[in-house]
Amino acid sequence: MAHPIQIPRLGWSMEEGIFIEWLKQDGDRIEPGDLLYNLEGEKAIQEIESIDAGFLRIPDNAPAEGETVLVGQVIGWLCAEDEAVPELPVTTVPAASVAPAATPAAVPANIRSAEPATRPPVSTPRARRVASELGVDWTTLTGSGRNGRIRERDVRAATSGGSPVASTADTVSESSSSVRHTIANRMLIASQTTAPVTLTTTADATQLVSLRQQFQAAAADARPPGYNDLLIKLTGIVLRNHPLLRARWTENGIEVSETIDIGLAVDTEAGLIVPVVRDPGGTPLRTLCASISDLVERGRERRLTADEMSGGAFTITNLGSFGIDAFTPILNLPQSAILGIGRIRRVPAIDGDEFVARDQLALSLTFDHRVLDGATAAAFLAELVQAIETPGAMLAG
Repeated sequence: MAHPIQIPRLGWSMEEGIFIEWLKQDGDRIEPGDLLYNLEGEKAIQEIESIDAGFLRIPDNAPAEGETVLVGQVIGWLCAEDEAVPELPVTTVPAASVAPAATPAAVPANIRSAEPATRPPVSTPRARRVASELGVDWTTLTGSGRNGRIRERDVRAATSGGSPVASTADTVSESSSSVRHTIANRMLIASQTTAPVTLTTTADATQLVSLRQQFQAAAADARPPGYNDLLIKLTGIVLRNHPLLRARWTENGIEVSETIDIGLAVDTEAGLIVPVVRDPGGTPLRTLCASISDLVERGRERRLTADEMSGGAFTITNLGSFGIDAFTPILNLPQSAILGIGRIRRVPAIDGDEFVARDQLALSLTFDHRVLDGATAAAFLAELVQAIETPGAMLAG
């Protein structure tokens, strides 16, 4: 009996993805656990394992590299050696989920284009990122990868070989379309299905700034903790005392996460991604810094797995480097709270009868009022402010 190979759901809200490439050839013997193909889901490319055994059969009308596929769609079969290959069911992508074409043209809604010759070449995410950085129009290149796939080396070779250079606008648009689609869907769902409220406050960050300066002075050649590292660590510690801040609304009621894993919003060329930092409150600071640095670096190169961007109980987004004070973060569903961090700025403050200079940090907490009330959210913010104002004691404890 033939076993269908279906597109899995890589994220809680994933409905479609981008088929990247087969990792096995038609006719290969497959065992459970073998890697079958690469799939781009919600902002990450993941190798998909086989759950069955058999001989891989890839029908002629299977999705091509770069095509949109739906969750649950059958793209191939695992058959007995002498078994006939079943036909693939026809699957169509809803019109609203298809990225607009570069030029007005009638394109069938069926996932497999009726005019394969008009489809742009397939490229790796890294190749698209490098192309954007170097100003290379990768759609004009000939790829050296499997089935003509354009790789980073092809883009770099083009810069020394005189290949056409164009505006990066089209390249960025092409590479980011699937990510922007995911972000747009999540933002729309968050605005329609939650009761968001935002509280803002400020913390005296003078001791936090001083602590980081001490780390910098003692770091020598090592990377000192950044403000994000310190704030994620402090937030992870404070969240232990505020379970509803790491809860979510479900059909069965409010569920509190047993783990305190925090998502960190990271801006990339393709759009916003949220890698998840595991147990920052309980992780040694040096180990935590290395972990965050690795997640951010690989996130910007789109090399994170789906597991590394799932399971978060809370999210932090920092716009301080852009000179922003307070803002209104949007909930990262299915979480019930997200903390916005603004810039640290030096301001005059009253100390007794005198004015003194102090470092001030703006905080913005958006929470789902279905899950928790304002007083609960305010209590969390108050304890976090205290942690920021006395970070040495909190980290030592």
